[in-house]
Amino acid sequence: MAVQCAAESDVVSQDRFDYFWNQRGEWVEEPNVRRGGESGVQRIMGSDDQLLYFKRQTGHIYRTLLHPFGRPTVLRERDALIGVSQLGVHVPQIVFCGAQRDPVHKWRALLVTKSLDGFEEIEHWYAGGGRERHGEAVHDRVLQALAENLARMHKGRWQHSCLYIKHVFVRVTGEGESSTVEVALIDLEKCRQRLTAHQAAAHDMKQLRRHSSFNPTDWKKLVYFYETAFGSAIKGL
Repeated sequence: MAVQCAAESDVVSQDRFDYFWNQRGEWVEEPNVRRGGESGVQRIMGSDDQLLYFKRQTGHIYRTLLHPFGRPTVLRERDALIGVSQLGVHVPQIVFCGAQRDPVHKWRALLVTKSLDGFEEIEHWYAGGGRERHGEAVHDRVLQALAENLARMHKGRWQHSCLYIKHVFVRVTGEGESSTVEVALIDLEKCRQRLTAHQAAAHDMKQLRRHSSFNPTDWKKLVYFYETAFGSAIKGL
């Protein structure tokens, strides 16, 4: 069984999985053992000089009522990337996604995404003096962009489920009032849809509060922007 998304046009369709699987590059996340298998991420330069990230998995599955025998987690991440991007949330763009069983009936799965060129982890942006360099007005726009991306995701009932500050990326181009502010979210492997938007919102926002270093003033601003975009208050923030 194979599941495929877009791939490079010069690769014959039936060979797409093997083509991508056989590429190798620098490990940026060494394979770790969990969920009954291994998962790691490599960085590889594509044929068009586009930097790509390969999430490579063997036997790395999750189980649900719909998939009691297990399904590769990259397929859940693929579904989330497609779902939240359709809501206007900025996430990495999928190049290829495939999954198949090897001869001993163990899943091999691969998710290839484009790098977020020009983006950096928001904590690195802070540490590099981004806030001081661009000023408080631009920083407020960063908080607002983050809040609006999260609100769009949650209004679609998508819960990130692993919303740590390290999964928030920012890109600021230009200077002053003419600058452009963009925020992106990564690592949607545990993302899933909840029954209600409030369930998704409450889980993620409380998790972000625990796993971020926003000072009280900045957190209040973020919550204000978030609740304005979301359309209602979230208890406990």
